[in-house]
Amino acid sequence: MNTLMKSSLTAAAAVSLAAAPSPAQGKNPVIGTWVLNVAKSTYNPGPGPTSGTRTYTMAGSMVKSVAEGVGADGKATKTEYTAAYDGKDYPTTGNANADMIALTRGDANTIDAVLEKAGKETSRTHRVISKDGKTMTLNSTGTDAKGAKTNNVVVYDKK
Repeated sequence: MNTLMKSSLTAAAAVSLAAAPSPAQGKNPVIGTWVLNVAKSTYNPGPGPTSGTRTYTMAGSMVKSVAEGVGADGKATKTEYTAAYDGKDYPTTGNANADMIALTRGDANTIDAVLEKAGKETSRTHRVISKDGKTMTLNSTGTDAKGAKTNNVVVYDKK
C-alpha cells in the first residue's frame, strides 16, 4: 500500500472515530432502576398502583424493561418487554391493555411508545427523563381493557 493511500485511510479512520459518540455520550439515561412516586403521579380513571419499580437494562442493542408493582387491588403486577427504538412492534407481556409495543426516540431523554392489543392501538406514552437524570415522567393516554379512556401522568425517581 502506498504512502498516500495509508495517509488517506488513517485520516478517514480518525474522522470516523472523532464523529463517533464516546461511551459517556452514548449512555442511555433510562438504564437503571426507577421507583414509582405515588404522591406525584395521577391516574384518570383511578385509583393507581400502590407501588412500582421499573428496571431497564441493555439487551444487545435493545432495551429490556421489567416493571413490577402492586396494583390498586393489592395484587402483584409484572410487565416485560425487550425492544429497539426503531418504531417496530415488539411483544410485551403482563399488560392487560397491550401485547405489542413500538418505541421511537426523540432524543437521549425522550421516548414515545405506542401500545397495541390484537393489532389495535390502545395507548400512547411520552416518556421524559429530567436533565439531571433523577426523574422520569410518563404521560400516557389511551383506552384500558374495559374500554375506559385513560389519561395518566406517572412519575418515577431514579434509585
